[in-house]
Amino acid sequence: MSSEPHGEPTAAERARAAFSLGGKLTVGRLGFGTGGLVGPGYWGPRHDDPERSLAVLRRAVDRGVTLIDTADNYGPDVAEELVARALHPYPAGLVIATKGGVVRTGPNIWHIAGRPEQLRAMCEASLRRLRTDTIDLYQLHRLDPDVPMADQLGALLELQQAGKIRHIGLDSISAAELTRARELAPIASVQNRYNLLDRASEDVLRLCERTGTAFLPWFPLGNGTLTGGGNPGSPATDTLAPIAAAHGATTGQIALAWLLHRSPALLPTPGTSSPAHLDENLSAARIALTAQQLAQLDALGDAPNE
Repeated sequence: MSSEPHGEPTAAERARAAFSLGGKLTVGRLGFGTGGLVGPGYWGPRHDDPERSLAVLRRAVDRGVTLIDTADNYGPDVAEELVARALHPYPAGLVIATKGGVVRTGPNIWHIAGRPEQLRAMCEASLRRLRTDTIDLYQLHRLDPDVPMADQLGALLELQQAGKIRHIGLDSISAAELTRARELAPIASVQNRYNLLDRASEDVLRLCERTGTAFLPWFPLGNGTLTGGGNPGSPATDTLAPIAAAHGATTGQIALAWLLHRSPALLPTPGTSSPAHLDENLSAARIALTAQQLAQLDALGDAPNE
């Protein structure tokens, strides 16, 4: 496994390192997601001892992470409370992103709730839990099909105008929906599922590139499928393993490095509750893939991986 997280970054690393969120907030492209700090099905705490989760959050910031991605329904409430306990008062330059618009009622059980009064109440609750007057990036976790998009974004615009959120983001949307949303409100970010083997949102990514919109891929490591050996003999394993060996890295590090090379709009926020795994993830930013390796990894998007 690569173990060279420290030292001066190269020019290529610096070029891959930053993104201007909403054209105003500069963040490192490799952030930290808090979904791994809560229990299975995003329900309850992950550990009996919350100090472990607090330590991982603090280590992420100490290692230079400047984008923390969370959500009100992780727990619910647990992840936001951990962020505040670990990091408040927030250091200068740290961007906190959270999400609203989903109500969780049990492990892996959730309901979309996008009425304006619901979104306002959720945002106010997040402000209290995060102990802040302004949320840097507030993302609509899902568009509510029963509420006009204009009403949902209108509520977020009102919150933005009131100074309670700085930037607006969207989660799990199509390119057509993003285009329409941009006509109604300034959209700083998108969160869709995207990783080395799942590129169904490629058209959304290209639109983000054209419009200067951040794309925060969820499940950047395929929900764990890209962090181990995979299926022996599968195209993914046969490609990832030798590339990882060539860099003295893990397959998960190569998958993250590929995202950072793939597009300057991609801002992966992998999560973990392990300090060692955190260090491993962040070290992926130091991996410089060759043109040949990138071509091999790019080709996995068209290959069957069962």
